[in-house]
Amino acid sequence: MSNPFLFLLLIYLSYMKKYTLLVLLALTLVGCPQKKERPTTLPIEKGISLNLANYRKEQIKDLHYALDFSIPKNLEDPIPTTLTITAYIADLQYDLILDFNEDKDHLKTLSVNGVNTPINHTNEHLIIDSNALIIGENKIDISFNAGELSLNRNKEFLYTLLVPDRASTLFPCLDQPNLKATYDLTITAPKDWKVLCGGTEKAKIEKEEYTTHTFNTTDKMSTYLFSFVAGKFSEEIKNPGAFDMRFLYRENNKEKIAESTNEIFNIHQQSLDFLIDYTDYKFPFQKMDFASIPPFQYGGMEHVGAIQYRESSLFLDKNATQNQKLSRAKLIAHETSHMWFGDLVTMQWFNDVWMKEVFANFMADKIMNPIFPDIDHQLKFMMTHYPSAYSEDRTKGTNPIRQNLDNLKNAGSLYGRIIYNKAPIMMQQLEAVLGKDAFKEGMQEYIKTYADGNADWNDLVSILDKKSDVDIKNWSDVWVNQSGRPVFTGNLMSYEDKITSFTLTQKSEDGIHKIWPQTFTIQFVYKDSIKTLNVATNSETLEIKEAVGLAKPEQIIYNANGFGYGVFPVDAASISKIKDIKDDTARAYSYINLYEVFLNNKVPALDTYNVFLNGMASEKNELILDYVSSRTRDLYWSFLSEKSKKEIQTTTEGTLFALLKSNTPASFKKTIFNVYKSIVRSPKGVANLYAIWNKEVNIPKLFLNEDDYTSIAAELAIKQYAKAADVLKEQETRITNPDKLERFKWLQPSLSNTTTERDAFMVSLFDAKNREKESWVLAALGYIHHPLRQNESKKHLKECLNKLEEIQLTGDIFFPKNWLASSIGQYTSKDAYQILEDFLAKNPNFNPILLKKLLQTTDDLEKAQTIKL
Repeated sequence: MSNPFLFLLLIYLSYMKKYTLLVLLALTLVGCPQKKERPTTLPIEKGISLNLANYRKEQIKDLHYALDFSIPKNLEDPIPTTLTITAYIADLQYDLILDFNEDKDHLKTLSVNGVNTPINHTNEHLIIDSNALIIGENKIDISFNAGELSLNRNKEFLYTLLVPDRASTLFPCLDQPNLKATYDLTITAPKDWKVLCGGTEKAKIEKEEYTTHTFNTTDKMSTYLFSFVAGKFSEEIKNPGAFDMRFLYRENNKEKIAESTNEIFNIHQQSLDFLIDYTDYKFPFQKMDFASIPPFQYGGMEHVGAIQYRESSLFLDKNATQNQKLSRAKLIAHETSHMWFGDLVTMQWFNDVWMKEVFANFMADKIMNPIFPDIDHQLKFMMTHYPSAYSEDRTKGTNPIRQNLDNLKNAGSLYGRIIYNKAPIMMQQLEAVLGKDAFKEGMQEYIKTYADGNADWNDLVSILDKKSDVDIKNWSDVWVNQSGRPVFTGNLMSYEDKITSFTLTQKSEDGIHKIWPQTFTIQFVYKDSIKTLNVATNSETLEIKEAVGLAKPEQIIYNANGFGYGVFPVDAASISKIKDIKDDTARAYSYINLYEVFLNNKVPALDTYNVFLNGMASEKNELILDYVSSRTRDLYWSFLSEKSKKEIQTTTEGTLFALLKSNTPASFKKTIFNVYKSIVRSPKGVANLYAIWNKEVNIPKLFLNEDDYTSIAAELAIKQYAKAADVLKEQETRITNPDKLERFKWLQPSLSNTTTERDAFMVSLFDAKNREKESWVLAALGYIHHPLRQNESKKHLKECLNKLEEIQLTGDIFFPKNWLASSIGQYTSKDAYQILEDFLAKNPNFNPILLKKLLQTTDDLEKAQTIKL
């Protein structure tokens, strides 16, 4: 006790029996410090529970890992590893529970503070007896064989991918984001392999056929950001402005290497320059190297000091479209932004994983402005985020941006288009509420306050609240904590062609009462002019007084600036005029909105299809053409009946082929050709496709690379072209990249014209060991379940659904949804819908997180049952 007078008073009172209760109460209040509530027991359950994570955050400080991996030449041999963990332990109420999601037989020896200790491995955890530990500095030594679930081993290379909770499948650790640590890494690998990780290389020692690479201590990072890449790679080291950057790659196309390498380095540097200025915080780590990996599961992953990319996302040829170049630049900017947003400041718990993704996407959009000054970046923002966000938010499987998470084993299922695409839209609205300067100041304060640490959404809201008159917490409630989108209706009243009232009403699509505060514009289109109305709505019904007294317009364009979020009214009689809207953003959003209204069964499928096909013929903006062409393809395969397809087939193929032969820009030709390649089915059209593949027909300004010819060969096989088998054999000889050749050979059974061969291959994918290269698996599923093959492949759908829970356990974060999207997600038939209904009926208690993924991917299947043909 720190107060002597209070202490004497308590002694005096203790002699007075009638005050005994008072004494006890005073002692409780004054003498016993209050503690955070802690569970009376700490159950050892699979995964990392929130309770366990909260306790370990109090228990552990000053964490460091020293890892030594010995990689053998033989792919089948285990990887012997040693690990030393040093940490300050502040609490020993419970044992120290390490996470190791592998079989116990991987563990060989355990020593705690120099004493050999029995191995206690239970429910994916290695339990260190508290009696072997001390309050203070502790040292734990473990020898084991590395787990391989997330160690992507190939004959000539391997790479780790440990997000969100996969570090514990590789080595024993404390696998939660708010226990950051430093790492010392040593890797012994074959002599002709290169190694890249989060630390700078300190030494190399060659011995016989192997080289031991020793690295300096890394910066502090969460376990999911630890990584290394090792293998036969080409290497480029450049200093684009700030410091040397090292780039490992396996691409062997000289043209792509020459066209891409300098640009890849420069975009990294331009992104760094922007972020240093915007955050007012220097680059936070000792280095920024990167590697491109052919079968990489994602576009990129922001590992500290060693970013990983999918190789095809980085290397483009000289004929790449502007959209392809922009997508590459945005990917690099996204991963670079993570160095500040995610790596330097990390979420406390994975329920706020969306925060790092929204900032990375939002910053990447800003970085694009100076890199591509001729691009309409508001248009690009809209085309990137709105259709993708709507594709999940419109479904019964939608979820809030911020979700609950009780156990880290479920964290992978939090990822999706809501956090990658709806969240940036929310952030754009939030920036508009605060103002750009106040928003930027808030981001700078956030970075400086929580650098090298962890923060959650409420921490950021507290900062932003101080910079706005708006209650940001209440504002964000509907945007961040609730799901869905509003559906707007307009009511215009007029008398003698003068508007007497114009009201706008919003209601939630899911029927639950909620209001989205937001701003956007509405355009009144007249014969010779356009009147733009600014709308700021934060109530169910808004009276737009500015419209009163204006002449009744010929056309109303809702959300003309592409800033608002939701479904807006469409006049079915005027949809053919969309292509004539002069403003790019207004025209683009009108196309987006038409597709959403169509899915709500307000416009017939064939009418909608014709609008998009005609839009392809008239569109002059590459960004809009990319969207319009994608929807044309979707409408054709998913929503037109076979009767409708036959009616429009000749016209469609003729329109697209005429566009290919016309004088449209080269960048447009590839987009148009990809739709033609997909939709063409007539004997004449398929023969044209073969002639293009065989280089008998040359289409001016259509530049096809090796990957394009491989794709054409696959389409010819699916469309049962008479010479398809010969085409596939010939294409195999044309492929010059060994990684791509291996992929093409692996995919051959999925392209077979023999149903039994495809069936056997599909069945093989139900075995986890055959799903290691996930991007290859998804391509195979796409071929097997192509709409032209669904009569033969639908028998596999039941097992595709039954395997979903296993796929969540064995696959990476995006794989469960992508598995569904590439299989049942391609179907719109009544038979497939019945299979879905039967599965749901037989599994009423199905994993709720996976159920959301299933409902998201089968939204088109459900809607197709009632769509107006």
